[in-house]
Amino acid sequence: MGQVADRIERKLRSAFQPEQLAVIDETNQHHGHAGWRESGETHFRVEITAQAFTGKSRVDRQRAVYQVLAEELAGPVHALALTANAPEK
Repeated sequence: MGQVADRIERKLRSAFQPEQLAVIDETNQHHGHAGWRESGETHFRVEITAQAFTGKSRVDRQRAVYQVLAEELAGPVHALALTANAPEK
């Protein structure tokens, strides 16, 4: 995992204490697309399940993640595909 992916994972773990978290660098799937850079780590998929999302709408869950990752989204990350869920009971 690269530096940007590590930073994303650390921030999300700290903010949400997720039960499940996957940070997947999909940059290679976007070669030649807008925002792609040779150095990589521009396009990510995040799948997160956390108790902190219980009772929140999909939009509120996404906003919470985007807020935590604001620095990355303003800089090295061009695209973020996000699945944020509360645990099933």
